[in-house]
Amino acid sequence: MTFELWQLFLLIVAYLFILFVIAYSAEQGWLPSRIAKHPLTYILSLGVYATSWSFYGSVGFAHQQGYNFLTIYIGVTLAFLLTPILLRPILNLCREYQLTSLADLFAFRYQSQLAGVLVTLFMLTGTLPYIALQVRAVTESLQVLSNESTPVLIAPIFCATMILFAVLFGARHFSSREKHEGLVVAIAFESLIKLTALLAVGLFAIFGVFDGFEGMQQWLNRNPQALESLYAPVREGPWGTLLLLSFAAAFLLPRQFHMIFTENIEPRTLCSASWGFPLFLLLLNLAIPPILWAGLQTSPDSSADFYVLAITLESGSKFLPILAFIGGVSAASAMIIVTTLALAAMCMNHLVLPASFPPRLSPNMDIYRWLLWGRRFLIAAIILTGFGFYLLLERNQGLVQLGLISFIAVAQFLPGIVGLFYWRRATRDGFIAGLLGGGLIWAYTLLLPLLERSGLLESSGGFTLPQPGSDPWSGPTFWSLTINTGLFVFVSLITRSSAKEREAAQACCKKSLAPPTGVLLADSVKEVEQQLARITGAEMAKHEVDRALTDLGLIHSELHRADLRRLRERIERNLSGLVGPLLARMIVDDQLQMEPHTRTTLADSVQFIEEQLGESKMKLQGLAAELDGLRRYHRQVLQDLPLGVCSIGPDMSVINWNIEMSKLSGLSSSGLVGESLLSLPEPWSGLFETFLQNPEPQLRKVKLRIDGQPRLFNLHKAAIDDPGLHKESGSGGTVILLEDLTEIHQLEGELVHSERLASIGRLAAGVAHEIGNPVTGIASLSQNMMHDIDDHEFQREGLELILQQTGRIANIVQSLVNFSHGGTVDDFVATDIELCDAIEEAVRLVQLSHEGKQLHYNNHCQRALTINGDRQRITQVFVNLLSNACDASQPGDTISIDYQIDGSYIVIELSDQGHGIPDELAEKIFEPFFTTKQPGEGTGLGLPLVYSIVQEHSGTITLSKSNSSGSLFTIRLPRVERPSADHEPQE
Repeated sequence: MTFELWQLFLLIVAYLFILFVIAYSAEQGWLPSRIAKHPLTYILSLGVYATSWSFYGSVGFAHQQGYNFLTIYIGVTLAFLLTPILLRPILNLCREYQLTSLADLFAFRYQSQLAGVLVTLFMLTGTLPYIALQVRAVTESLQVLSNESTPVLIAPIFCATMILFAVLFGARHFSSREKHEGLVVAIAFESLIKLTALLAVGLFAIFGVFDGFEGMQQWLNRNPQALESLYAPVREGPWGTLLLLSFAAAFLLPRQFHMIFTENIEPRTLCSASWGFPLFLLLLNLAIPPILWAGLQTSPDSSADFYVLAITLESGSKFLPILAFIGGVSAASAMIIVTTLALAAMCMNHLVLPASFPPRLSPNMDIYRWLLWGRRFLIAAIILTGFGFYLLLERNQGLVQLGLISFIAVAQFLPGIVGLFYWRRATRDGFIAGLLGGGLIWAYTLLLPLLERSGLLESSGGFTLPQPGSDPWSGPTFWSLTINTGLFVFVSLITRSSAKEREAAQACCKKSLAPPTGVLLADSVKEVEQQLARITGAEMAKHEVDRALTDLGLIHSELHRADLRRLRERIERNLSGLVGPLLARMIVDDQLQMEPHTRTTLADSVQFIEEQLGESKMKLQGLAAELDGLRRYHRQVLQDLPLGVCSIGPDMSVINWNIEMSKLSGLSSSGLVGESLLSLPEPWSGLFETFLQNPEPQLRKVKLRIDGQPRLFNLHKAAIDDPGLHKESGSGGTVILLEDLTEIHQLEGELVHSERLASIGRLAAGVAHEIGNPVTGIASLSQNMMHDIDDHEFQREGLELILQQTGRIANIVQSLVNFSHGGTVDDFVATDIELCDAIEEAVRLVQLSHEGKQLHYNNHCQRALTINGDRQRITQVFVNLLSNACDASQPGDTISIDYQIDGSYIVIELSDQGHGIPDELAEKIFEPFFTTKQPGEGTGLGLPLVYSIVQEHSGTITLSKSNSSGSLFTIRLPRVERPSADHEPQE
C-alpha cells in the first residue's frame, strides 16, 4: 500500500493547523484554564522529550543495542526521581529571577556574559544535528509511505512550514518570559497522539502480525537469537554511559528546559511529573520490542529505524499507517518548535541584545516590536541552519547516532550544574575553562568526524580523526567530561570569584540571606520611570514599572522608600525574562542607581529577610528548616500577643506592629513597617515620641480619646541589644508594649462605688442618730418659741440655733451624697485640693458609725497642704483607712494623722493604737479579697482600692508598725507648690 506525497504533505499541514487551533483556543480562554494548569497536561507536555528518535529510532536502537535502548528513558526517570534536590531548585530559581533558558541560568550564577555566549553557541551547535535528525525522519517517513524518492523540495517546504508554525506557536508575544498556555496544551495533545499511535502499532504487531501473545512467544521460541540479541548488549554495551547521557538530557536539552521550567504554569505540577512522566515513558516503550520482532518477521530488509511504518503497510488498512505517520510528524514537529523557541530566546538574550541594545533605528521605535521580530528572525535562521545541517548529513548515520551527539553535547553542562547549586567556590573562569575543554574534546571526537564523513571536511596529515567502532560514545563521553570537570575544579580553586558571583552563589545555594545595602537615589515612581526611559524609551519604561507594581501588589501613590528598592529589584527580574539577567542588571545598575554608602534601615533589612523567607518553607532543609520553623513560631507568638507590640529601630523606623497594636490604634501594619515613628497620625506619634524620650521604663494610666471615646493605657518599653544587622549603630532599637486598661479601670470604678455603698450601709445607724439629735433640738426650740412668743430676743437666739442644727443636718447629708456618687473613667477630674479638708471630711463620715464615735481623732495636717487629684477618690482612701483603724481599735483609743514634707512629696502618716497586723500578713493586705476580719465582716477590697487610687495619683502607700504597737500607714503623694510663701507649711 502506498500514498501520494502531496496527500501526505497536506496531512502534515492539516495536523499542524489542528495543533495551532488547540493552542489558540487555550490562549483565548475557549478551553477552560484548568486544562492548561492540570498536572496531566504538564506531564504530557514533557513528552516533547520523545522525538523522532524515540518514535522511530528506538526500534533501530533496540535492534543494535538490545535492551540498552531503555537506558535512554531510565536516565530520565532517575533525573525526575531527584526532583526535590535537582529540578525543584532550578524551577524555584528560574521563577524567582525570571530566567528563561539554560544560558540565562549559567550567566546569572557565574555573572558572565561570556558564559552566556558560550552556552548559547555550544547548545546551538550541539542541537543542530538533532534538528537535522527530525527533518530527516520526516522526509524518510514520506519515502517509506510513498515508496518513491522524496523530491528535493519536500525538506525545505517542510522547514518553511515549521518556521510558520513555530512563529505562530511561540513568537506571538514580544517576551519569552510570557507563559504560553496554548503551547503547553498543544504539546500535551501531540504527546497523547504520539503515545496512542505507538501503542496502536504495538498492538497491531502483537495481534496483527503474531496473532496474539501466544503466537509472538512461538515466534520467539523459533528465533531465540531475537531475544538473545536484546540481552547480550546489556552485558557488554555502554549502559552506564547511556544512563548518564539521558540523565543530563532529561533537563538540559533546550526543549526539556523550556517545557519543565520556562513554561511551568503551576509549580505544584512538577511533583506530579516526578512520577507521571516516567510512567508516560514506560507506556511509550512497551511497544518497542513487539514492533522490532514484527519488523524482523515482515520487513527484514527495511531499515529498523522505520519498522514502525513498515509493518503498518502490511495491515491492509489506510488508517493505521496514517496514524503512525502522524505520530512521527508530531514527534518531529514538537521537537523543532519547542527547541527553536528556546534557542531563539538564548540567541536573542546572549548574542543579539548585548551587541545591539538598545536599538537606535528611530527615536520613536517600539522596542517590544523590535524584540518580537528579532525572535521571529532567529527562529527562521535556526530552522534553516538545521536544514543546512540535514543536507550535510543526509544518509550518513542512523537516527540514534545523531541524537547521541547532541546528548553528549548537553552533558558538558553537568559540572556547571553542580557548581550552580552545591559548590559556592565555583568561579566563572572555572566554568568557562571546563566548558571550553570539554567542548573541544566533543568537537574533536564527534562533530569533526561527522563533518568529515559528510564530505565537508577532509582529514589532513596533521591529525587523524577517530573512527567509530562498536561503541562510539563511551570514549568521547568519558574524556570530554573528565577534561571538563578537571578544568572546572582546578581553575575554580586557583581563581577568586567576584562580589557579584558570590551574591549570585548565595541566591542559588540558599545558604544565606544578605539584606540589601544602599538606598535608591530616585525618590518617586515617576523618577524611576524617567531614569529607566533614558535607555529603554518612555513607553517601555512605563510598561515595565507598571508591571513591577502589579507583581508586587503596590499602589502608585502609596509607595515608601523601602518599596522603591523592592520596585527596582522587581524591574530587574522582569527585565531578566525579557533581555537576559546580565543585560537586565546592567540596565538597572546604570539607570536606577543606589547610594552604596547609605546604610539601609533595620526595618528594611528585617522586611527583606521576612520577604525572602516568606515562601521558603519547601526550599529549606535540615537545620535551616528547623530554625525557620522556630522563627515563624516566635513571630506568630508576637503577632498573637494580647498586648500591643511596636518595635522601633535605632533610626525611629517601625520594624514590627502586631495585630493587637493594629486593633488598639486602628492603624494597619502593612503601611507602617519601615516608616518613621514621627509619621504616625496623632495622638500616637506624640505619645510614643514623648515616651521614648522619658527615661522611665513605664508610663502608667495615660488617658487618650480614641474615636471620641476615652481610653486608658499603660506603656512599657525596653531597649533591645543590637541584633547584628547594624553593628555600627550601637543599638538595636526599642520595643514598646501598649496595655489597654479601659475595661479594668471601669470595673475598678464600679468596685469603688460598691465599696462606698457598703460604707454607707455601715454608717446608716450612725446617720440616723446624728440626724435625730438636731431634729430633736429643732423640735424643742420650736416649742419654747411658741411659749415665749413675746420675747423677741429669745426668738432671735432660737432661730439661730435652728439654723445651726439645720446646717449640721445638711452637712451630714451632703457628705453622704458626695461619698456615694458613682465613678467612671471619664469622672476623674484632677483639681488642686486641700488635703486637710479631704481628711476632715473622711473623719466626719467615719464618726457617723457607732465605732467611730468612741474614738479620738488627731488631724495635725495643715490646710496649706495641696495636691492635684480627684477629691472623691482621695476621700475614699482615708475613709477606708480610718474605717479599718476603727475596727482594730478599742473605745477611747486615738487615731493620729501626721504629715511631713519630703522634697516634692507630702508624706501622710496614719497610725492607730489597735492590735496591728502580723508581719507574715503584711505583704498580702493589698491583695484583692484578702482580709483579717471574720467571714461576713469584710470584703477584702478596701485596701486594694486604696493602693490602686494612690498609684493612680502617682503616689505610694506602705504599712509598718507604729510606736504604740498598732498599724502605721505611710502615704506619699506629689504636692502642688503654693505661689505665696505665707501659706507654705513648715516641717
